[in-house]
Amino acid sequence: MDTIILGIESSCDDTSAAVIKNGILLSNVISSQAVHEAYGGVVPELASRAHQQNIVPVVHEALKRANVTKEELSAVAFTRGPGLMGSLLVGVSFAKGFARSLGIPMIDVNHLNGHVLAHFIKESDDDNDKPRFPFLCLLVSGGNSQIILVKAYNDMEVLGQTIDDAAGEAIDKCSKVMGLGYPGGPIIDKLARQGNPKAYTFSKPHIPGYNYSFSGLKTSFLYSLRDWIQEDPDFIEHHKNDLAASLENTIVEILMDKLRKVAKDLNIKEVAVAGGVSANNGLRNAFHEHAKKYGWKVFIPKFSYTTDNAAMIAITGYYKFLDKDFCSIDKPAYSRVTV
Repeated sequence: MDTIILGIESSCDDTSAAVIKNGILLSNVISSQAVHEAYGGVVPELASRAHQQNIVPVVHEALKRANVTKEELSAVAFTRGPGLMGSLLVGVSFAKGFARSLGIPMIDVNHLNGHVLAHFIKESDDDNDKPRFPFLCLLVSGGNSQIILVKAYNDMEVLGQTIDDAAGEAIDKCSKVMGLGYPGGPIIDKLARQGNPKAYTFSKPHIPGYNYSFSGLKTSFLYSLRDWIQEDPDFIEHHKNDLAASLENTIVEILMDKLRKVAKDLNIKEVAVAGGVSANNGLRNAFHEHAKKYGWKVFIPKFSYTTDNAAMIAITGYYKFLDKDFCSIDKPAYSRVTV
């Protein structure tokens, strides 16, 4: 009998639904919210309203593209947290009602675990390029920067994480200071390709162990800009490519220094990256360079699986379904948690 999982993701500002059949992805529909661009960041109330408008048509489209009827579904997997509470409530409430109306199990998914397991999404039967356990995963996004030891689908240990800002958050805030717009990640990435990564030096944190910190870098960037603008009011416009490249290079070096240390200490050669910042070209290039220099086997997700998407929720739900790890209807959404 076929195992068909509907995945639902609504943790922030993307409403997404995906269908996986016997571990193979049939559809992955994402509806993004442009309304936040005018505010320079995600407005929770507006995000919740947009999810309410998008959730039904997105699920309908995912089922249609997969050529699957709702009666054929085996279970509904949904992001239970972490994320924006209002956004999560829309997806969680819909998933509960939809699953209950069909009389099928519900599967709650940790959003961060979903990012890690995005590496196990298969688009065809012969798509078998996935990391072997145990492996390391660098999870980097707007809200999280973590080094995770992945021992199994359901056994992950956070070895290091940011003690303040996340890498993606630092990029977005520095982009905002430069007046480049929101979201800052893609803008900085595009400008950095045309700049000199060694043009400017910003402070790096000295945090013991495997933990990260990006607040000091953000402050260093802000103060440096302030001093340069005093000398040249148009400094940003004249040097934005080099500024973007130097900022990106500093963040990538901070991320890779700790990851390299963990890989060496644990003698692990299978290393993956996940989360929104894994779409950054500088970080992707650093992974390829480390593969050549240190003999790592690296796993970098397709661009479509780097940002929030329901395919990663559906594949996590698929493995939990095989273990009969279901969720009761009384489980609430949660805004904060680690893997």
